[in-house]
Amino acid sequence: MTIDLPQAFRQEMKSLLGEDYDAYLKSFEEPRSFGLRVNTLRLSVRECREKLSCRTEPVPWIDNGLFYEGDEVRLSKDPYYYAGLYYLQEPSAMTPAALLPVEPGDMVLDLCAAPGGKSTELGAKLKGKGMLVANDISTSRARALLKNLEVFGIPNICVTSEAPEKLSQSFPEFFDKILVDAPCSGEGMFRKDPQMVKDWLTKGPDYYCTIQKEITGEAVKMLRPGGYLMYSTCTFSTKEDEDVINWIFRNFPDMELQPLPLFEGAEGGVRMPGCIRLFPHKLRGEGHFMALLHKKEREKSQSPFADFDRTRRQDWISKEPGLDELQEFLKKTKLDWDLSRIVKQQDMVYYLPEGFPSGKKLRYLRTGLWMGTLKRGRFEPSQVMAMVLSEHEYENSISFDREDMRVIRYLKGETIALEPKEGSLQGWCLVCVDGFALGFAKGCSTTLKNKYYPGWRWQ
Repeated sequence: MTIDLPQAFRQEMKSLLGEDYDAYLKSFEEPRSFGLRVNTLRLSVRECREKLSCRTEPVPWIDNGLFYEGDEVRLSKDPYYYAGLYYLQEPSAMTPAALLPVEPGDMVLDLCAAPGGKSTELGAKLKGKGMLVANDISTSRARALLKNLEVFGIPNICVTSEAPEKLSQSFPEFFDKILVDAPCSGEGMFRKDPQMVKDWLTKGPDYYCTIQKEITGEAVKMLRPGGYLMYSTCTFSTKEDEDVINWIFRNFPDMELQPLPLFEGAEGGVRMPGCIRLFPHKLRGEGHFMALLHKKEREKSQSPFADFDRTRRQDWISKEPGLDELQEFLKKTKLDWDLSRIVKQQDMVYYLPEGFPSGKKLRYLRTGLWMGTLKRGRFEPSQVMAMVLSEHEYENSISFDREDMRVIRYLKGETIALEPKEGSLQGWCLVCVDGFALGFAKGCSTTLKNKYYPGWRWQ
């Protein structure tokens, strides 16, 4: 591949890399690596490798990351992709979410989250406990983010589209873990996307470093004492990397660097031990920078769960038309539901994340799990409700083999005919591929009336 790199960028990289500069330039002659990250909410890495039709091998520094060989389009058109078994992601880009020490029950913020590659991993790490707030200032990008989170079957989400300063007013010192994958000049992606070179000439490091400081400064305000903030970029410029971290230290004295472990192919920061830099001539991935920051402990602040009132949300449940259908549906899921977390807005029913802070005037695209709608006294489960279930978690379900053409027909929105040996089905039926949920259908004896969400259909 021939890429016309700007002379100013060449000089900066030569100064940064020294004797490794020629090896870096040679990396542009090598093909980029393609990767996918396994959704560990659904299945193990071993199980995923056994199911995939392409050749894979582990990404050494990512527990649930795989290199794959083959057609990227084919993997994105596989029924398993629609079932949320994996996310297609550049291998180096998997690293920030992997290294942020998220635990089930944490309050987590992904501040610049679209399209969702890192958010889906953060949500999987929570295992349904705590809450993930995934934000992107662009509403259109936030919609794509929402879809990816819901396809992955992550129930405890809030998706917002707000400026960082608006969020920091609503969530002062609220989050246990924050990821800031900051907008940047994209120097580390030049091999993957040569178009980034033209963008660099228009908006380079000097433009982005100011934005990065503003965003990260607001993120620090939202971090609880004792919490961790991962700052990452896909650029090499020290102005956008180490200099931003030093700016944080000067302006927020309660922040300190938490050293990240080096792994094979990773380098330390420039004059800042503890950071990590990834270079395409050192490993099978593109360029990335990461620094993990810790906010020093002090006197305990108010719990982030303080705004959550478990009693006030139960009034409507005893009165609402359609309640019987909703409760009967929930019994069929074979899961435990906390009724105090179920709320209704207009005709839509949501299951709020544990500790959801009510009363925040924000631009929400989603608050928790959209369970379904109550229309004319009847409950209709949503597509995203299906994605948090599996064949064994809903008693009225049917699973087709991946090679069964009815899987594709279902994903296209067509009515499905059952074979005599499959019996008859009535009512809301969970349609699965090899046991993994795809969506709902309405059983009418030997046919399934398709309820797959039109906006997600196979094209």
